[in-house]
Amino acid sequence: MLLATDLDGTFLAGDAAQRQQLYQLIAAHPNIDLVFVTGRGLESVLPLLADTMIPQPDYIICDVGCTVVNGHTLQPVFEVQSPIEDMWPGEHKIEEAIAHIAGLTRQDVPQERRCSYFCEEGAVTEELSEIAATLNCDVLYSAGLYLDFLPKGINKGATLTALINHLELNSEDVMVAGDTLNDLSMYEHDFIGVCVGESEAGLLEATRSRARVYHALEPGCGGILEAISHFGFLGEEGISAEVREPATPGQSDLVMVYHRLPYEEYIEDGIQKRRRPTSPNGIIPTLMSFFADGKKGSWVAWSIHDPKLGEFESHTEVDVDKYPNLVAARVGLSKRDVDIFYKKFSKEAFWPTLHTFWERATFREDHWEVFKDVNRRFAERTSEEAAEGATVWIHDYNLWMVPAYLRELRPDLNIAFFHHTYFPSADVFNVLPWRREIVGSLLQCDYIGFHIPRQAENFVDVARGVTPIDVKEKVGCAPRFVTYGCAVGLDEMTTEIEVNNRRIRLGAHPVGLDLNRVSDALEDPVIQNRMTELREELSGTKLVLSVERLDYTKGIPAKLQAFEKLLEDHPELHGKVTLVTVCVPAAKEMTVYKKLQIEIEQAVGRINGRYADVGWTPVQFFFRAVPFEQLVAYYAMADVMWITPLRDGLNLVAKEYVATQGKIEGSGVLVLSEFAGAAAEVRGAMLTNPHDPAEMAETCYLALAMNREEARSRMREAYEIVSHYDIEHWGNEFLAAVKGKANHKARLVKVA
Repeated sequence: MLLATDLDGTFLAGDAAQRQQLYQLIAAHPNIDLVFVTGRGLESVLPLLADTMIPQPDYIICDVGCTVVNGHTLQPVFEVQSPIEDMWPGEHKIEEAIAHIAGLTRQDVPQERRCSYFCEEGAVTEELSEIAATLNCDVLYSAGLYLDFLPKGINKGATLTALINHLELNSEDVMVAGDTLNDLSMYEHDFIGVCVGESEAGLLEATRSRARVYHALEPGCGGILEAISHFGFLGEEGISAEVREPATPGQSDLVMVYHRLPYEEYIEDGIQKRRRPTSPNGIIPTLMSFFADGKKGSWVAWSIHDPKLGEFESHTEVDVDKYPNLVAARVGLSKRDVDIFYKKFSKEAFWPTLHTFWERATFREDHWEVFKDVNRRFAERTSEEAAEGATVWIHDYNLWMVPAYLRELRPDLNIAFFHHTYFPSADVFNVLPWRREIVGSLLQCDYIGFHIPRQAENFVDVARGVTPIDVKEKVGCAPRFVTYGCAVGLDEMTTEIEVNNRRIRLGAHPVGLDLNRVSDALEDPVIQNRMTELREELSGTKLVLSVERLDYTKGIPAKLQAFEKLLEDHPELHGKVTLVTVCVPAAKEMTVYKKLQIEIEQAVGRINGRYADVGWTPVQFFFRAVPFEQLVAYYAMADVMWITPLRDGLNLVAKEYVATQGKIEGSGVLVLSEFAGAAAEVRGAMLTNPHDPAEMAETCYLALAMNREEARSRMREAYEIVSHYDIEHWGNEFLAAVKGKANHKARLVKVA
């Protein structure tokens, strides 16, 4: 069948459960084609295409029949559109012809091949009709207020008939649905029809004698479902044979959805085994701590499924002693799935775009399909784990599409999402070919968290370009965050929006540190010995430290250029300052970083070749991963920590340095890129523009020359923030906000 339906009051109306039932029926049934037939302009229909709960139409007829496009490509159906275009005189001719008539005000709505006015009583005169006839137009007057100029003979029914003829479909297979007199023209052709419940009295009266038109009892989608059964479109068993069984709720009150398991998997003697992570970050232990009280929970993550290792275990224990009711719910992926979903597509399409390097991005439709498939499998596994009304906490851009699939499967869930990476402005994010699907998925969440207000506000701007947004609440950013003091500062942020009658709350939650890890490292005798060795090695030399992964977002070449300029401008520093750069390699499969590695190594060689002297190497470059405990020794000894990413969601290395210096009451100086998220939170740092090597060099020089008292004062200010807003605070604050229990100390601004 082909369902041609009006939108407002019809396809977008009715009971929520009936809407979901109809939408799922259409999405799951390949033999049901869908046509939107509406008075809206195409621009006003596009936001619906971003709503992942609404099925994608095959065709869209807009502007009361004046515009017809393919619903997938949004390109005109030329064979139907062209004759309409030929009849249209153009909006400017109409405006000029009726400019002298009083009482008409042009409506400011998007439209094409149609001119709409607000009309005062008495403005519709015989002269107006004569002008319309001269221009080969029809004039439609409705509700005593609205006036439309349309190409002659064009209306919803006429254009739908032309489309059906073009598609060579049998009119017996077409059902039209509407609720107002504006839809009447659809019933005046040879189609089966339904007037949904609560339709306008005039429409019911005009169609009462039509045997092929069914008057439903249920409004909106419920009425369409009634008619589908009434006319027997789906066979004897009707809709009941097509209804998907609802997902059976699981037992977990809290479900973490993360790309990594809370343990490491390795192969030994052909057997897959588990062990504690060899390089744990603070986030995973913190997330697991929410299950320490015996709460039933699941941790959904991927695991490579190798048939050679035997049957795949969908569920494994995590730590029976600490978390007795926490299970790992594994999503089995092939090595190819992981390579494409995570190592290629996420890192080659999304990562560069998120960090404003869109020119480096590679967009492949086949990779996008794999990405969606993996996200769908995550959603399916999550829906099986979550108890009725459970909270699901999804992490980061690798799982962008999970909310869309999950909301369809389990509308009862409280879905939260935390975006760990930077979220860019609309002019950057909109480069993504799939931005509508991604934003539509995120808008299925109940709560979305970002590191800092700027990133949350960027999301609002991106969403605003996809669908109409009603901002319900704003909050002042000070004193928690820097306002005008850095490139990513902001004075106020949006904390609640409404989209399609759904409320979505937003928040800024910078990830904190596990300070106990720093304390444990500082108390380790091995690390204390290493600190003593470094103190002796660096005697008479100031240490500038740089620690980052191999990535073009980190701005390593620009930093080396700045250090070279520092040595060039300040020859008195020769032999007295050393830059130690620890660069963690990327995974072997990520060949995109090979060129960058060569560029860095050449720059290091050039600087050392130009300035090195007996007993002094200006740049010491370590291209390998260094254990966290060893890094703490370097943090303790570094006079300056030089962190200059070109763009970064937060940067935990900056906080690790502050925590180390704060615990030893040190006088190190943090020089931080003002484009790192941490710059909006950690006061006391010296901010620098990573895109300006000259400024970077000058800021580094000032940090080296800073007197100890000022340096210690700055570090105390930074440490106060880092020590208070630790990783435990982050987790508790986020979950409290998800549950609506956040205590906003900042100024709340209700938006009318």
